[in-house]
Amino acid sequence: MTFFSRMFQNKVLVSCLVAWAIAQTIKIALSLYKDKKLDLTRFVGSGGMPSSHTSFVMSLATSVGKINGWESPSFAISLVLAFIVMYDAAGVRRAAGNQAKILNIIINDLAQHRPLGEEKLKELLGHTPKEVLAGALLGIIVANILT
Repeated sequence: MTFFSRMFQNKVLVSCLVAWAIAQTIKIALSLYKDKKLDLTRFVGSGGMPSSHTSFVMSLATSVGKINGWESPSFAISLVLAFIVMYDAAGVRRAAGNQAKILNIIINDLAQHRPLGEEKLKELLGHTPKEVLAGALLGIIVANILT
């Protein structure tokens, strides 16, 4: 049996990957609905509804808890990791996205008066609390179905 076939027998890993893939696919569907165009870059992009990072780590924590026990050290480690990722997604990365939005406005204002040649900053970095919550629920649901 090859490494990859053994790797995909790991229920925890499969649960995480499926939760991530579903979250990214939902982002494409929501983008198609909202913008009326298919944007496949959303499959690998960050930000948006739901948080795929959160789906990934909550699926990890839920799967580990179900398999190893809710009182196990591995569940505690997974849950702490999930909280750190969710805090980062809704806090630090969201703030960086907001700063990028303001800087892009400043660059556009300056560019109207003289050419800058500056590249626009990526604004869709973090998540709203609602996007993080949706990602967490998705991860928990997927883990409960697959493990």
